[in-house]
Amino acid sequence: MLDFSATYTDQYQLAMAQVYFKKGQKDHTAIFDYYFRKLPFQGGYAIFAGLQDLLEIIENLKFNDKDLEYLKKQDFDDDFLEYLKDFKFRGNINAVQEGDVVFATRPILQVEANIIEAQIIETILLNLLNFQTLIATKASRIKLVSGERTLLDFGLRRAQGPGGYYATRAAIVGGFHGTSNVVAGRDFNIPVSGTMAHSFIQSYDDEITAFRDFAEGRPKDCVLLVDTYDTLKSGVPNAIKVAKEMEGRGQKLMAIRLDSGDLAYFSKQSRKMLDAAGLDYVKIAASNQLDENVIKSLLEQGARIDVFGVGTNLVIGSPDAALDGVYKLAFSNGKPRIKISESIVKVTLPHKKQVYRLRDSQGNCVGADLVALFEEQEIKNMIHPFEPYKQMKVGTLTKEPLLKPVMQKGKNRLVHKTLQEIAEYSKNRLAELSIEYKRFNNPHIYKVGISEALKEERDKLIAFYQK
Repeated sequence: MLDFSATYTDQYQLAMAQVYFKKGQKDHTAIFDYYFRKLPFQGGYAIFAGLQDLLEIIENLKFNDKDLEYLKKQDFDDDFLEYLKDFKFRGNINAVQEGDVVFATRPILQVEANIIEAQIIETILLNLLNFQTLIATKASRIKLVSGERTLLDFGLRRAQGPGGYYATRAAIVGGFHGTSNVVAGRDFNIPVSGTMAHSFIQSYDDEITAFRDFAEGRPKDCVLLVDTYDTLKSGVPNAIKVAKEMEGRGQKLMAIRLDSGDLAYFSKQSRKMLDAAGLDYVKIAASNQLDENVIKSLLEQGARIDVFGVGTNLVIGSPDAALDGVYKLAFSNGKPRIKISESIVKVTLPHKKQVYRLRDSQGNCVGADLVALFEEQEIKNMIHPFEPYKQMKVGTLTKEPLLKPVMQKGKNRLVHKTLQEIAEYSKNRLAELSIEYKRFNNPHIYKVGISEALKEERDKLIAFYQK
């Protein structure tokens, strides 16, 4: 876990916090919703990730002496800095379970705290959840097309600085099996895997000696990179020689790796050569600018690839690069709050809320989530949040509440889970969605609606502020 100070925030959070403090509003309770407006990658779903990290960070967030000295130089008042000395998040957080499938416009997480605490944690919350959710979703899409093949994160060298650390974690949540990222492997207990670089082979006068030395140094997990000079005339034949020598020592070559050229063609030819040599157990790994679309194309061409090493396109969330998650005020100082916009999709939902996944009598997901006032009991109709003539009767459907307490009075109440457990949960939740929502092209639109009571509250506030 990386270390974070409470100054891991935007300056305007502290500027607003000082005004709240000076005006005697520091004890005013506020409720903020975290959600995003548009699904990434033009897809039909997203995978929520980063929650466990966020709660651990928030629970220990504080301003140290170095922070306070710096803020004093930024012209913050002494009495406000004195207040920050004892800063600690003491509020409540409700959230969906990490790894769940989530959709646009509906709350994923809800913060209830005094307005200063709720404001100061906004930046770290958006920073962690937006990024990890984006990468977990990308990883999930890659997993969908790869089936049971092994997926490895090779992206650290191309990531945006330390972002590669959390990209690795999110990739596991989304369905990847391991990483080349050693520090993430250590901290998150993730399987670590690696092969060799072309430079290792180039540093030798001949390829076969490089292969032999590497096999001697890594006999239990030896993977040979076969495309430095000539994949089919040199690399694979030399790998076969070394594999046979390893067999003579009671060892086995784990895999060969392809990193350039026509991966579909080379994998099929390499498979033939390995099988002909009696090395059907040797796997074929591939890398080189892979993503879900390239992997889908390779498999449609009949590529014989067992392991995909995915780097750049995974860890930067290509082509989207960012999730447009937002953190919006819904309630403060005893009153519901709303943000009005000329664009109806940017009008926020007031009040404390609950989100329900709707299920039929057999427990099957019907492809709809309902946002309602927190205290609502009987809900008969669900209304489209932006197109009120679109309605759906929900009175007979089972309503699974999704926002559950994960932090209470500043204490992390989330039962710690391994990333493999989170990934398994995510896999099961994703399996509840029919294939139409998981298509890459023109996926079916998952319904998100609001209750009649919530719509009435929103409309009343709009009318009030538009007077």
